[in-house]
Amino acid sequence: MARTITFNALRALKDKLPNGSIYQIATELNLDAETVRNYFGGHNYKQGNSIGIHIEPGPDGGIVVLDDTTIFDKALGILGLSDYPVAAEEVTD
Repeated sequence: MARTITFNALRALKDKLPNGSIYQIATELNLDAETVRNYFGGHNYKQGNSIGIHIEPGPDGGIVVLDDTTIFDKALGILGLSDYPVAAEEVTD
């Protein structure tokens, strides 16, 4: 299921994560830590990749479509949240 969230809301979620969470998520998913940072709006593509997100200009920092919510869901789990406010949700096959 794809999720849509504002860029600023995605960054706010990342900022709420405790220290070491990026590395924890990266280790659990067998990803480079820079790839996880890029998921949350980072721009280090020399060491990390861009996966599962598309950013479009717009209000509140722009709109981010999360095609793959695995990293997002891991972050929610670390924070003990079952959900996080998103702009919209759409079901995709």
